[in-house]
Amino acid sequence: MKSKTSLPVPYRLAVTSRVLAAVVGGYLMASLAAICLALWLPTSRADAVVTGMMSSFVFYLLAVLWCFACRTAWRAWAGVMVPSALFATLAGVGFWMVRT
Repeated sequence: MKSKTSLPVPYRLAVTSRVLAAVVGGYLMASLAAICLALWLPTSRADAVVTGMMSSFVFYLLAVLWCFACRTAWRAWAGVMVPSALFATLAGVGFWMVRT
């Protein structure tokens, strides 16, 4: 009977971190991108919302691809959180402009 060699714990944690970055961070980034597009597109409100929601699938796909293409889990998290912060800032400015 052959003995199975298990993968090292740091490798498993890195893969788990990438999966979390892809799933949670990608969802956050896609949601914020949809909100930004819905607020900033110069079309009717309904068209802007539909366009934002449809394009969120592309943003989610790009986030997942990015998370597994990076060399490190830290870079994967940074590559998802930096655009999310940018989208959150743009959404905040958009909400502020709508309210005033």
